[in-house]
Amino acid sequence: MSSLIACRECDLLQREIVLPPGGTACCSRCGAVLHRSKPDSLDRTLAFTVGAAVLFILANVFPVVGLEAQGNRTSTTLFGTVRTLHDQGMTSVAVLVFVTTILMPMLDIGAMLYMLLPIRLGVVPKGLPAVFRLVQTVRPWGMVEVFMLGTLVSLAKLSHIAAVRPGIALWSFGMLMFLVAAAAVSFEAHDFWAQVAAAGRRGRRFHAKTAGMETAR
Repeated sequence: MSSLIACRECDLLQREIVLPPGGTACCSRCGAVLHRSKPDSLDRTLAFTVGAAVLFILANVFPVVGLEAQGNRTSTTLFGTVRTLHDQGMTSVAVLVFVTTILMPMLDIGAMLYMLLPIRLGVVPKGLPAVFRLVQTVRPWGMVEVFMLGTLVSLAKLSHIAAVRPGIALWSFGMLMFLVAAAAVSFEAHDFWAQVAAAGRRGRRFHAKTAGMETAR
């Protein structure tokens, strides 16, 4: 028996159909997209997310930019920037930078890895619905691209008075921006929950088989 799926636009319940690879299911009433069939959606999303996690670590460990003027050299990391803003009395700006460029992207990437890795291994992680909702909540607050734009504008202005040397973190942030976007585009919630259901069924069969063996003993 086929399952039911609700349209997110008009709430019409419809029977789910099996889509060919690359196919799209639309609502029969309003025409809104119900879900898409993206081949290897979970694997591609996991690959992008792992790459984003590596780049996120690099972006927060290495200096973002180095400056040289009149023989003096200085460089700073993203955490160093937040600390400097706080020390100069701009605490609200420091909190905003920390939340939008460090905390929220970290929660987004960490939660995605927590969801995707166990499912890829055939295990349903605990608290999955809550973690899924967390991703939907924090993702709009991650503003790596805004940080990149502001940094590039600042570097363009500083280049007239000092020698500017982009650090590893700046390049990492640039690539991180694209990988996070690619992970969001490649992720298909419908396929993900189908994988979750399949992993749950395998787990129940395994436990039932194990219980049967123990009873036989």
